[in-house]
Amino acid sequence: QVQPVESGGGLVQPGASLRLSCAASDGSFSRYSMGWFRQGAGKEREWLATIRWMGGTTSYADSVKGRFTISKDTAKKLVFLQMNSLQPEDTAVYYCAATTTVVSAWPSAQYYNYWGQGTQVTVSS
Repeated sequence: QVQPVESGGGLVQPGASLRLSCAASDGSFSRYSMGWFRQGAGKEREWLATIRWMGGTTSYADSVKGRFTISKDTAKKLVFLQMNSLQPEDTAVYYCAATTTVVSAWPSAQYYNYWGQGTQVTVSS
């Protein structure tokens, strides 16, 4: 069992960058793949990216590929989501979640067992 905790959200202007962090407040990420999702107001939860803790395999949603980067710091036990060229449509609550599922199922939120509380990202001028 692991409890993800997100941080790093905030209010930024269009075109800005932001890096979100996800820490394990309880347990360890070593057995899991860690994903980032977001949910905008009135929208469904959207998968963004996932990274396998052991080995570092990554996968991205087409909607953010080339603009968002998922990474990890093994020593600090952190997972990051670097977001560049942010636009108002990126405004959402961003969640970190843990899964043990296979790569092909990474985009499906139902396969993630442990979720953080989320961090708000607002992109506005």
